[in-house]
Amino acid sequence: MRFLTRRWCNLTALAALLTATPAFAEWGLNMPRGVTAVSREIYDLHMTIFWICVVIGVVVFGVMFWSILHHRKSQGAKASQFHESTTVEIIWTVVPFVILVGMAVPATSSLIKIYDSGEADLDIKVTGYQWKWHYDYLGKDVSFFSNLSTPRDEIYNRVPKNENYLLEVDEPVVVPINKKIRFLLTANDVIHAWWVPELATKRDAIPGFINEMWTRIEEPGIYRGQCAELCGKDHGFMPIVVDARPQAEYEAWLLAKQEAARAEAELKDKVWTREELYARGEQVYAKACAACHQINGEGVAPTFPGLKASPYVKGPIEAHVDIVVNGKPGTMMAAFGPQLSEVDIAAVVTYERNAWGNNMGDFIQPLKIVEMKAAK
Repeated sequence: MRFLTRRWCNLTALAALLTATPAFAEWGLNMPRGVTAVSREIYDLHMTIFWICVVIGVVVFGVMFWSILHHRKSQGAKASQFHESTTVEIIWTVVPFVILVGMAVPATSSLIKIYDSGEADLDIKVTGYQWKWHYDYLGKDVSFFSNLSTPRDEIYNRVPKNENYLLEVDEPVVVPINKKIRFLLTANDVIHAWWVPELATKRDAIPGFINEMWTRIEEPGIYRGQCAELCGKDHGFMPIVVDARPQAEYEAWLLAKQEAARAEAELKDKVWTREELYARGEQVYAKACAACHQINGEGVAPTFPGLKASPYVKGPIEAHVDIVVNGKPGTMMAAFGPQLSEVDIAAVVTYERNAWGNNMGDFIQPLKIVEMKAAK
């Protein structure tokens, strides 16, 4: 009876699998053609090499199978003796050499173009952090962090996932079309890699080094990519979004960002209420801290300690600020002093000290953060 029950369960499960609506992943096997001249040249080179390899494979295996079929021992065939044949050795040396040279010439031409990053119209410094990107428009007084914006409810399967799941950010990097853009890549902590397939751009971001690459986008649009190095726990939560716009739209965006940066810099002189800091701190925490310490402040022991009822949070506020600004050596706690403004540091510290039942009742002004940084 138990055997019949188990068999019936197996048949039921098989029937459910066969009748269920299939959910297939992306079936695209080839690289994208891209939206830049270099990306299309790389694609054409890739396809040329691919078909050369197909022809070589067909010829080699065709000759091999034909020889096996028509020179079988059962038909009385006897092996030809051409040991140390000069002619054969010349043929199997010259033919591969010619093929490799034929591949190397266009490949070298493409590589020269890929590495020619001079005379750029715009320079953007890209710094990889665990797990976000920082963009600095050199000479434009614009810089910002770009964080994953996919809702946590989607990540934890509480709601359906959207079309751009794990490929959406709060701040895309905005660039003008038909301009040569040079990216200068480095990293703050571990090795990352900035990769946008449709732009044919991919380069490692290595701490202490600057790598270069460039692109010239011809079509306006949104182009998405990801970190392509295994950089830690949230490696899969480090998307890249490039927003390519016509020149006039890009200039309007740039002007708005510059004005917003000036306004943000003035906020550190404002006297804030605890409620204002708490509300802003909740947003800062969700973007900068929740990935490690969790949205409920309970952390992921032992690597990421909880902040709920934490002695660091419930201790002196100056010590709390110090660990946020300078991090904690020997742990995964990064220094957020270079990453967050004084206003955001004051806000997130205020939020952590009064959220999740901590209820310390205190708060700190941004000007105090400025003084503490200057005293170091």
